Amino acid sequence: MQKSKVYPWYFSIGSVIVYTVLSVFPGLMGIAYSFTDWSAYSPDLHFVGLKNFAEVFSGNNDYFRYITNTLLFTVITVILKTGLGLLFAVALSRNIKFKNFHRGILYLPSVFPILVTGLVFTSILNPKNGFLNTFFRGIGLDFLARKWLVDPKIAFYSVMGVDTWRGTGYIMTLLIAGILAIPDVYFEAAAIDGANGWQRFRYITLPMLRQTLAVVIVLSVIYGLKVFDMIYALTNGGPGHRTEVLYTAVYKMLSKGLYAEGTTISSVLFIFMVITGYFMVKILTKDEVVE
Repeated sequence: MQKSKVYPWYFSIGSVIVYTVLSVFPGLMGIAYSFTDWSAYSPDLHFVGLKNFAEVFSGNNDYFRYITNTLLFTVITVILKTGLGLLFAVALSRNIKFKNFHRGILYLPSVFPILVTGLVFTSILNPKNGFLNTFFRGIGLDFLARKWLVDPKIAFYSVMGVDTWRGTGYIMTLLIAGILAIPDVYFEAAAIDGANGWQRFRYITLPMLRQTLAVVIVLSVIYGLKVFDMIYALTNGGPGHRTEVLYTAVYKMLSKGLYAEGTTISSVLFIFMVITGYFMVKILTKDEVVE
């Protein structure tokens, strides 16, 4: 058997430098600026300690709503995209007709740029002449017509629905790759032992997909925590800040010249993402066998 080639450690120096310059260094600079009163309205820069962080967590502003919205968006979209992605992946890993066609159709939404998706669905979900409400009225289901992106009660759920539609195919593709990597001998042995489809899924597919599921969930959580463009394209945080999340708030603060407040929220979210990602990987791979 041919051994896998192991390259010297210094081959990674270039990528580490690029990553440090383009990602780590700006992140650390943002954290440093969050301890100052940096703004567009004063040329002077003063150290203010934890004042900005105290303001964020004081409860006298809308920051907690933004945090709650961000967490709610993350939890719901991760559950929906992972659940639907796993369902489609299992179904389309079997020998069915036109499975590659179905895979392509489900994956296609994830190829579209998010801003393009937002603009298209802004038109589809238009309360007056959008396709969805027009369709409901055309088949006599007028009571289902809603102000999807305008009604404060359902606007956020509409945004999460669009994001789920866009991201499920991508999750499905990753999980299909994981399922196809499972040796057929396990399924053949289970079939000989009389295991049904659910038992094969529960005791073979799901356990052996753990590593892939860990990657999928961590990526989905990080995406959910830093979501911006989907919200910006569909609602811009409205109506009445009901769909505002942390990064749309950061964008608006930086646009107003409130650089210190913007970098503070961004720093809090950055630290939270690092901690969340670390513990999620530890939990999801705790029983993984290292060869």
